[in-house]
Amino acid sequence: MAHLLPKVRAVFFDAVGTLLFPNPSAPVVYAEAARRHGLFLSLDEVRNRFIAAYCREEQVDANASWVTSEEREHQRWRCIVTETLTGVSDPDVCFQHLFDHFALSSSWKVAPDAEVLLRSLTDSGVVLGLGSNYDARLWSILEGFPELALLRDRVVISASVGVRKPGAPFFREVIQLAGCEPGEVLFVGDDLANDYDGATSAGLRAVLLDPHNKHADIPERITRLAELID
Repeated sequence: MAHLLPKVRAVFFDAVGTLLFPNPSAPVVYAEAARRHGLFLSLDEVRNRFIAAYCREEQVDANASWVTSEEREHQRWRCIVTETLTGVSDPDVCFQHLFDHFALSSSWKVAPDAEVLLRSLTDSGVVLGLGSNYDARLWSILEGFPELALLRDRVVISASVGVRKPGAPFFREVIQLAGCEPGEVLFVGDDLANDYDGATSAGLRAVLLDPHNKHADIPERITRLAELID
């Protein structure tokens, strides 16, 4: 993918699933929270329930043209948690525990090749940024990772913009922060619809992070971040 870099002046990265990963994994954290409130689920049960709930909320947002806000993100995650963990003794307490948990930098880990990649891109004169479907909690997470400091001057968060990826207004904000033409911005993310399709539809270049080779038909994809500069 290094052949792309001479053609771009800015590279923006997705956050969750690209640079940041829950640690322990979300199913493990959800299952433990459920056990604390009297509900015993296997990791597969948690994962399947979560996916179903997540997809339902995605459709809600799609029907609303991807409009969002801090309030909507809070409501969205409450719906996802409540549906995933139906049967716990205290749904409100359980939700708040999980919502607060994923605001902590200690609940996350950074991709192992991220720091070297970001430094290399910066040394090459590339403008860097972050574009995430998240909320204000992302700021507290970023504070805990000095290796991501090079991104902090240009962070686009959906709840602040008012539109989630793959909505075009989100990517217009990315372009504005990048300070260059759409075709000079490269967006890197792990979600085909939100990151790759959303960015390319808005006129940006895009690379799909595809570590499990699920999308062999996508021409611009990588299996690890370091491939951007290999």
